[in-house]
Amino acid sequence: MIESKRHRRMIANIATYVVLASLTVFCIGPMIWMFLTSLKYEADIVTQTMQYLPSRVTFDNYVAIWTQSGFPRLIGNSLVVTFLTVTICVVTGTLAAYAFSRFAFRGRDQLMLGYLVVGMFPAVMMIIPLYVVMRGVGLVDSRFGLALAYTSFLLPLFVWMLKGFFDSAPKELESAARIDGSTRLGAMVRIVMPLARNGLVASSVFIAIAAWNEFLFALMLTTGQGSRTWPVGLQLMVGEFQLPWGVLAAGGILSIIPVIVLFAIVQRTMVQGLTAGAIKG
Repeated sequence: MIESKRHRRMIANIATYVVLASLTVFCIGPMIWMFLTSLKYEADIVTQTMQYLPSRVTFDNYVAIWTQSGFPRLIGNSLVVTFLTVTICVVTGTLAAYAFSRFAFRGRDQLMLGYLVVGMFPAVMMIIPLYVVMRGVGLVDSRFGLALAYTSFLLPLFVWMLKGFFDSAPKELESAARIDGSTRLGAMVRIVMPLARNGLVASSVFIAIAAWNEFLFALMLTTGQGSRTWPVGLQLMVGEFQLPWGVLAAGGILSIIPVIVLFAIVQRTMVQGLTAGAIKG
C-alpha cells in the first residue's frame, strides 16, 4: 500500500512538472520567437519554409527602429505617462485605501462596490466621455491628460489591492502610536505604510505594467509624436503595403526591457507583498 501511494505521488509530481513546463513554454515561447525574429533579415523572415533559427544574425532591425523612427521618443513618453499614472494612484489611492480600511462610514461598502463595478465596464465605453472632458479642459494629446485617463480605470484596482494589505496590518500598533501622541496621518505614514510596504510595491508594479502596455486610450487620446506611447507607435508602423516584421519584433523586445528590469529590481519585494496580502489577520 505504501508503494502504491509512492507510485501515485510520483505520477502526480510528473504530471505537475509537465503542466508547469507546458505553461512555461506557452508563456515564454512567443518572446523567444520575437527575439529570434528581430535578429533575422527581412528576406529570412517571410519564406516558404519555416526557419526557427536565423541563418544570418543581424542587428540592423534594432539600429533601424532606434535611428530611423521616433521610437526613442515613444519610449520616453511611455515612461513619463507610466510614472505620472503610478504617482497619482499612489498619492490618492493610498489615502483612499487607508480610509476604506480604517474608517466605518455610511456608504463605504456601496462605494467600494462602485469601484469594483468600474472595472467591469469595457474600456471602449469610457473613451468618448473621457475625450469630451479632456478636450474641454485642454488635456487632449498631452502626457498628463493620458495619465489621468489611465488613472480613471487603474485607481479603483489600486485601491482594492492596497486595502487588503492595510487590513492585514495590526491596528494595535497604530493605536499605540496614537496614544503616544501621533496624529492619524502620522500613524499611517510611520506605522501602517512601512508594514504594507511590500503590498504597496506590488500594487504599484501592477499599475505600472497596465499603464505601460495600454493601447486603446493612447490611440484615441493622442494625435502627435509629442505624447504618443510605444504601443501606438508600433501599430502605426504597419502600413497598407508594408509589414516590417523584423523592425516590429525589435521594437517589441526593446519595449519589454523596462518591464524586465523593473521585475528584476522589485521581484523579491513583490512576491513578499503578494504573499502578505493573501494572509488576513
